[in-house]
Amino acid sequence: MIEILQYTPEYHLQWDEFVSASRNGTFLFYRKYMEYHSDRFTDCSLIAQRDGKLLAMLPANRDGQVLYSHQGLTFGSWIVPLKHFDVTVMLEIWDAAAAWLKKHGIATVIYKAVPHIYHRYPCEEDLYALFRHNATLVESNISTTILLEDPLGFDRGNKSGMNAARKAGVVVEESEDWAGYWQVLDQVLMERHDTHPVHSLAEIELLHDRFPQNIRLYTATLPPACDDGKAEIVAGVVMYFTRAVAHSQYIASSPRGRELKALPLLFDTLIKSAQEAGYKYFDFGISNENHGRYLNSGLVQQKSRMGGRGIVYNTYKIAL
Repeated sequence: MIEILQYTPEYHLQWDEFVSASRNGTFLFYRKYMEYHSDRFTDCSLIAQRDGKLLAMLPANRDGQVLYSHQGLTFGSWIVPLKHFDVTVMLEIWDAAAAWLKKHGIATVIYKAVPHIYHRYPCEEDLYALFRHNATLVESNISTTILLEDPLGFDRGNKSGMNAARKAGVVVEESEDWAGYWQVLDQVLMERHDTHPVHSLAEIELLHDRFPQNIRLYTATLPPACDDGKAEIVAGVVMYFTRAVAHSQYIASSPRGRELKALPLLFDTLIKSAQEAGYKYFDFGISNENHGRYLNSGLVQQKSRMGGRGIVYNTYKIAL
């Protein structure tokens, strides 16, 4: 018999060790990442075990009668081990979890599957189990991803822009000036989308401090006009590095950066760096709003012209 337990802090070390050895876990599932916004979500992460042995874990939060996997994360599937686990075990886990959830007043599960590019080894047993539980697809977002072992390369316009930025003296490098970049990012988001970054400056700095090798800032700057001046940030991106994927988010370019074509140079540098470091994919991130119903055509075309092609981030709903 499979037993379902709700996560408690006493499982912290065991949880993180399991994530590290799993087939589909990333640093996003470590408790230090999940709990930075614990004041906003009621954690209801689940642990599945048999005879005291941990089989799988589900990062999740609860809101009334709905269990989400997890609202504070981009995705949040059942985390499973590399060996001694197949689809028959996954079906048993889903059956046991469904019974546990109904017993505890949960009527609906919203499940955000981990895209396959983040898998250490093939890991889609959960998708078959979703089908068996009559899950419906309720959200699909399209990301744009480069296969780094065989990149398609930039189109002519981006190559030209990259060369123009280099000639203008734009410099690309890793930065610790989170405050400076967050000011640029916030201005761009307000001007173009009337919104603010999802993470506050304090939150992204906290996460960077906790995961300095995984969460890193890269900027494109113009050298100062005088010796005692400060370089001007004209573009930037926050990179999330997982086992196989270099994922970009919080991409922004100031009006001066757009004029100088700073983003092509920034991304050319990052893509080549990720390739040299042995990452399998470079993921530009999704280009959707309104739960996937709206596609930012210009944005997805911009990413495609740098060699990316489509990967979906799917969300499913199960009525228990």
